[in-house]
Amino acid sequence: MLFLPAAALCCLCSALVAMAAQLIQDQLSLTRRVGENIILSCGGTEQCDKKQVYWYQKPETEPLTVILRIDLNDGKVNSRYNHPQQVDFSASRKQHGCELTITGIKLLHSATYYCVCYKSVAHRSSDSNRYLIFGSGTKLYVTGERVVKPVVSVYPAASRAHLEGNSSLLCVASAMFPPLVRFSWNRRKENEEKWLPAEGEQLELRESGRTAAILLVDGDALYTYKYRCSVQHEGGTVEAQTEQEVPALPPSTPPVALGPSQYQVKLLCALYTVLIVKSLVYCCGLSLLMILTNKRPSTN
Repeated sequence: MLFLPAAALCCLCSALVAMAAQLIQDQLSLTRRVGENIILSCGGTEQCDKKQVYWYQKPETEPLTVILRIDLNDGKVNSRYNHPQQVDFSASRKQHGCELTITGIKLLHSATYYCVCYKSVAHRSSDSNRYLIFGSGTKLYVTGERVVKPVVSVYPAASRAHLEGNSSLLCVASAMFPPLVRFSWNRRKENEEKWLPAEGEQLELRESGRTAAILLVDGDALYTYKYRCSVQHEGGTVEAQTEQEVPALPPSTPPVALGPSQYQVKLLCALYTVLIVKSLVYCCGLSLLMILTNKRPSTN
């Protein structure tokens, strides 16, 4: 068994908690021209410790850098982080969140922007028991290209998982700009109209011009379900026009009792033959030893 030091366990627990808590950035991407202004939003900040939120910038090939910090209690902004374009950024409070404003957009502003804050572990108030929680990020594209919604298609994905009572569904988004999308799945019972969020393991594959998501779902023993794929994009949410059906699992049949095969019978016969020969050899050797012992001259 693997035993981790106490410090490592603390870090692991903090990481797991941080994965469960996340700030809300609903804007997946934004496209603007040079010289325009833009507002990025961040929600879910009521869980932030000390009500302080940081905004970070992550260009494509450069490290993550802090832009500014805003205090949600009084709205004060601290921009003394030596960011090269700090005069272009400002921040403000809003209900349950904050906003970052970029004025006079330049090509240098092409990057992904994250809102970040500290969150304390429950029932602990010391600084050593705080961890960072991030938003999902908003990517800014500075270009004159217009936004194009994706074309969405859904297919059954060929997989051996069908043999194990599972099914896999494939959703493809293509021909869109910008290329960033977010997939979601809904399902309903065959004879019902209400759609509910679908659960299952999802894998995303990205290549030039398209993005695909594969959803692995468990088959239901009683009901047939229909699945539908939706894609969130800067141009709006697009739903697939077709639905995919996952049939109910067939009733299980009891296993059929099979008799021993011909190979097993031959193997048992050979085993018994060897045992019998060994017994005969042992008996013959014992009898010969007794005969030789009886023929020896007795000495008084």
